[in-house]
Amino acid sequence: MSTIARLSCLALLMAATPALPQASADSEAEVREWLAAHNSAREDVGLMPLVWSERLAHDAALWARHLARKNLFEHASPAERAGQGENLWRGPKGYWSAREKVGFFIAEKRHFRPGRFPEVSRTGHWPDVGHYTQVIWPATREVGCALAPAATEEVLVCRYWPAGNIRGQRIDPAEHVARR
Repeated sequence: MSTIARLSCLALLMAATPALPQASADSEAEVREWLAAHNSAREDVGLMPLVWSERLAHDAALWARHLARKNLFEHASPAERAGQGENLWRGPKGYWSAREKVGFFIAEKRHFRPGRFPEVSRTGHWPDVGHYTQVIWPATREVGCALAPAATEEVLVCRYWPAGNIRGQRIDPAEHVARR
């Protein structure tokens, strides 16, 4: 095959390959705020900080765009998440800062009590703490988030690896204090 033919094939392949999705407003500042908010909550209970994952952010962007495009607010199925944990937030466009959006997950701390998941809520209803427990799940090491605009709202999806909120596993951050 000639060089021109190879370059033509490469150009066609590149044109047919979709670019990795970026969430609409994911600036470096937002990424830093999302990560800092997660790590502040983890530090408060003595856990190791999470690291940012571009792979998780990519997967989160795909789901955030899907939700915004279809005007939905639902978790991806376990098969679609391929073992990743997931937190969702939806609210008015441009009203809340990146840190405040994650802050809604963390605010659930007021209902949290250590125990075996899902018996971890003072209210007796584990969804009242499910976002928070994912943020502070001791085995979780990575996070990636993405924001997508809808008509008048925006959707934030955060993905986690490894996933938390595992039925039957104990969550008590005091038992997993970060080793410094």
